[in-house]
Amino acid sequence: MRVDGRKNDELRQVSITRNFTKYAPGSVLVKFGDTKVLCTAFPEEKVPQFLRGTQEGWITAEYSMLPSSTQTRKPRDISRLKLDSRSAEIQRLIGRSLRSVTDLKMLGERTVWIDCDVLQADAGTRVASITGAYIALCDAVNDLIKKGILKENPVTDSVAAVSVGIVDGEMLTDLCYEEDSRAQVDMNVVMTGSGDIIELQLTGEKQPLKRKELDALLEMSKNAITEIIKVQLEAFRD
Repeated sequence: MRVDGRKNDELRQVSITRNFTKYAPGSVLVKFGDTKVLCTAFPEEKVPQFLRGTQEGWITAEYSMLPSSTQTRKPRDISRLKLDSRSAEIQRLIGRSLRSVTDLKMLGERTVWIDCDVLQADAGTRVASITGAYIALCDAVNDLIKKGILKENPVTDSVAAVSVGIVDGEMLTDLCYEEDSRAQVDMNVVMTGSGDIIELQLTGEKQPLKRKELDALLEMSKNAITEIIKVQLEAFRD
């Protein structure tokens, strides 16, 4: 029995609340159990230097954990005058994931800024961020369409993510912190609604992973992401 009573292949309760804040055209509160992340999307009518004059857009992300998001206070990056290496890695992952399902030519020469702020962390913050950021991106793009700035929707597919792993010899979906902290194998999977894989982050924390175990974890993650996408679709109906 898992610490919260779930079955091995069962997600924590996933919820998505759109229009969570007033000013961002895309604003989403996403919850994976006790993990809560605020994801916002702001378009900006300029692009990085390397894209100027190309008529191609960009999507980039910033990720941070609030000081009170963990059991012990997490210092803000500004207090150290540098970005935490983990935050830098996660925000690059979020940006890559969203760009992979967006036609950047169709987006035009503009940037969509994605901000993911972890309000409360119980593992899975990066997969929750990707899942919520996709909804925020869609809302921001739809706002551009309503204003007549874009004629077509450049988002070509949905994207969601989940964590899976092996804990005490058991394959588990959507690890909470207590499970994640003692996992023998930990994997984050980012996948499109069409079932294509965007990214795998796999680590044998305490043991190597056999190929058949990898295949089983991938199948487990695909089933879980299918359920998460259903939650995303339901959020759009609200």
